[in-house]
Amino acid sequence: MRCRDVDVLWDDVRGECQASLKDAVETHLGGCTHCQEIYEEYEGVAFCLSCLPQPEPSCDLAKRVVEHIAALKHKGAKTIALTCVGTPIGKLYVGFTDGRIGYIGLDTGESFQSVQARVEARLRRPVVAAEPPPWLQETLERFFETWQIDDAVIDISTLTPFEQAALLAAAQIPPGEVRSYGWVASQIGRPRAARAVGQAMARNPLPLLLPCHRVVDSSGDLHNYGYGLEMKATLLRMEGYRVER
Repeated sequence: MRCRDVDVLWDDVRGECQASLKDAVETHLGGCTHCQEIYEEYEGVAFCLSCLPQPEPSCDLAKRVVEHIAALKHKGAKTIALTCVGTPIGKLYVGFTDGRIGYIGLDTGESFQSVQARVEARLRRPVVAAEPPPWLQETLERFFETWQIDDAVIDISTLTPFEQAALLAAAQIPPGEVRSYGWVASQIGRPRAARAVGQAMARNPLPLLLPCHRVVDSSGDLHNYGYGLEMKATLLRMEGYRVER
């Protein structure tokens, strides 16, 4: 595979494509510094674009067209069941399908519809309301006792290969310990991609279970967290880490 071939495949690799294509691109990236740098920049731009608000349709017809396209986009995708459960840190919205968890988010007082829309946009799957099944409650109770999760219970199949690698590396950090963004980047063979690792942590659809709260900057500062630094410090203290702020 040549560099110019890889450059035109970013969007395909981020979306749904054959596993062999993703493997070919990852193999090329592993040995091509030039493409690694371009890929890191691309991930940064993609993250910024994902943070932009959705445009408002200019008329009713445009709105219907947008809704129709969204319906086609979700056609054939597995539906995510979204529920709300109580935990030691408060209520959590949890999205699951086929006995696996694909989304977790702290209840911050938003409406269910707002959370539903955000999950659909992040996972690119339709989302419906559901009651929490027994296995889900048992899984979360066990997690808050051990602060560890079985990989077989989580679903990150909708994420990019880079995001998957970064989050799975973060999951290797023992409870009560922290590592730097640079450490995660080195673990996945991309030592210059610390910034891209930070972006992957910020977009983590499974915080807690894939513990981005255990990732800090090179000085040991907590740096950032989607639910605020106080929550990040609280989680680390609950795990046994001594937070110095």
